[in-house]
Amino acid sequence: PYFRTCKYCIMEKFKGQNILNLVKELPNDDACKAYLSKIKWMDGFKCTKCGSVKGCEKSGFNYHCYTCNHVESATANTLFHKVKFGLQKAFLIVFEMTTSSKSLSSVQIGKRYGISQTTAWFFMQKVRVSMKSSQKYPLSEIVHVDEFVVGGKEDGKQGRSYDTKKTKAVIAVELTDKNKVKRVYVKAIHDYSAKSLTPIFEEHISTSAKIFTDKWRGYSPLKTKYNIEQKESKNGKNFKEMHIVIHQIKSWIRTVQTHVSKKHIQSYFDEFTFRINRSIFKETIFHKTIERMIIAMPIYQNQIIQKLNI
Repeated sequence: PYFRTCKYCIMEKFKGQNILNLVKELPNDDACKAYLSKIKWMDGFKCTKCGSVKGCEKSGFNYHCYTCNHVESATANTLFHKVKFGLQKAFLIVFEMTTSSKSLSSVQIGKRYGISQTTAWFFMQKVRVSMKSSQKYPLSEIVHVDEFVVGGKEDGKQGRSYDTKKTKAVIAVELTDKNKVKRVYVKAIHDYSAKSLTPIFEEHISTSAKIFTDKWRGYSPLKTKYNIEQKESKNGKNFKEMHIVIHQIKSWIRTVQTHVSKKHIQSYFDEFTFRINRSIFKETIFHKTIERMIIAMPIYQNQIIQKLNI
């Protein structure tokens, strides 16, 4: 076995939304490192340097490769790489971001866990990277699509104003046959042209889906590939469920205490949709996020600053 016998090695994946239970099961950094180690090497060890599968676990939940003598920690080559404020704090931040129905600002997190606002912000951005859609499961049933702006109305700006300073976005909402929201994707856009609207279709909507939009001409060129029916919006009355979600997004963004820049807004959209798309899996959403953070490659502050194009 590749886990040495200790009180942390028999842990099952954490389930639930009770933060006190999480603290009880993962009471310190060593317990969190053991949790990471168990997930990371679940299928056995493979050296990231030479590819060898021969090795043994050393103290501190590190793995020693027999072939090239490389020693790898449980956090190496993951989004927990070089977390300096403690793994338990990192786990608790992930837990709050995945289980809370409200937005959490880096100001709040910094005060709560005794770390700087900047440190909290950079780590929270790493968590949001793990929440980005895999694009493996496109919306395939009834889908409503529309655009909106984040930041409220501007004087003299009506409808689709191209010169607005607000962040423009397009949303796709999949509904059940009972008109219940099933899944949601949101993408920041530069303008309302067909060129800007196309990516959300290509990344998140199946060509087999039945798609409804309003009468905006930007959707017309997409009809050659997608099954799109355009109808009057009637101030949102024909797209009631979608506009409720749009209102939720705007309210959620407004509660973030720090400024959300246009170049980072997509990561906030990813966080919102990640949670809403897994609302029926609340018991395991924390564990799923930890898994995603282990699979993802480490990123650094300069990459995050450069618009998160990774």
